[in-house]
Amino acid sequence: MKQFLNGRILTPQGWLEHGSVIVEGNKIIAVANNDLHVEGAEVIDAKGGDIVPGGIELHVHGGGGRDFMEGKRDAFDVAVNAHLKHGTTAIFPTLSSSSVPMIKAAVEVCEEIMKDENTPVMGLHLEGPYFNPAMAGAQMPEYITPPIPADYEPLLTESNVIKRWDEAPELPGTEEFGRFCKQHGCLPAIAHTKGTYEDAKRAFEAGFTHLTHFTNAMSTLHKQREFKHAGVVEAGYEIEGFTVEVIADGIHVPAPVLSMIYKIKGVEHMALITDALAVAASDCQEAFDPRVIIEDGVCKLADRSALAGSIATMDRLVKTAIQQAHIPAADVYRMTSETPAKIMNIYDRKGSLEVGKDADIVIYDKDQNLQFVMQMGRVVER
Repeated sequence: MKQFLNGRILTPQGWLEHGSVIVEGNKIIAVANNDLHVEGAEVIDAKGGDIVPGGIELHVHGGGGRDFMEGKRDAFDVAVNAHLKHGTTAIFPTLSSSSVPMIKAAVEVCEEIMKDENTPVMGLHLEGPYFNPAMAGAQMPEYITPPIPADYEPLLTESNVIKRWDEAPELPGTEEFGRFCKQHGCLPAIAHTKGTYEDAKRAFEAGFTHLTHFTNAMSTLHKQREFKHAGVVEAGYEIEGFTVEVIADGIHVPAPVLSMIYKIKGVEHMALITDALAVAASDCQEAFDPRVIIEDGVCKLADRSALAGSIATMDRLVKTAIQQAHIPAADVYRMTSETPAKIMNIYDRKGSLEVGKDADIVIYDKDQNLQFVMQMGRVVER
């Protein structure tokens, strides 16, 4: 047994002072409102810091110098472990727009990894290739296409590890794609789109309930002749049922906008993501994709035409949201754990410190510096 002491504990009911969390094996067996030491338990001293649920990463392309698009077990292991050291205890590896063989390779790796009940890998996230070419950004244009049933139907039917798939709602076949995803346990999400408010609303009615890297690569309020038209961003704000994810690196979404999204959508409908590339949590100087360079702390295409992703890690999201956007710490921690767990339907196992849930626990000090990581009861060497 291990017992967390000497820190404030984030519970679903709020902060618990002078309490303790007790872990046995890979599960939480008690969240107590006292700090009496349990005989025989190893003490983990939080030193006055915040004891909170481990981070759940919904959107991440790689780390430690490796990219999930490689479709290799060692690439997955390196990238996952790199983010684990920065507070991500559950992860949905993300593929940018890919060919069917590339997707199949990643699916096979995920299936193998997920045989281990203690793995942090929760399933695969496909960002594309069903996007508007005009909003492709760093996505590889040769793979961009409208939804192709002959491709997506076998992928979703033959495996259950694809947990989310992003698409632009203005494309033909959107409603059929969304409904098929929902039928097969896959969350359809809106991304890389020039669609209208009406396109987003139709997609929502077909099962699209999530917006990818909200406000980035997404249409917004614009003027055509003398009339104003709402875009997908406005649909995200106005349609209450939409959840959103935001790149909280302080660059892709400025701190005042991060704060505004939080105030409008609320903690229950907003998750924080890194959208990190291979260079994140790495000493390497170039991404897996040779088109990418790092400039002023952000990844960009070498021709400087578009942002390509971030080099953020989970602990940077926490620090940015609290220190720059001035969002209350409890809500920031919830947006990195509880909200993403609910979005991806894994809240029965993860996302909060409760009896019976997985022992995914991190500790931050008062300045939001990550001090400790536990994943499924295992202390992560940092």
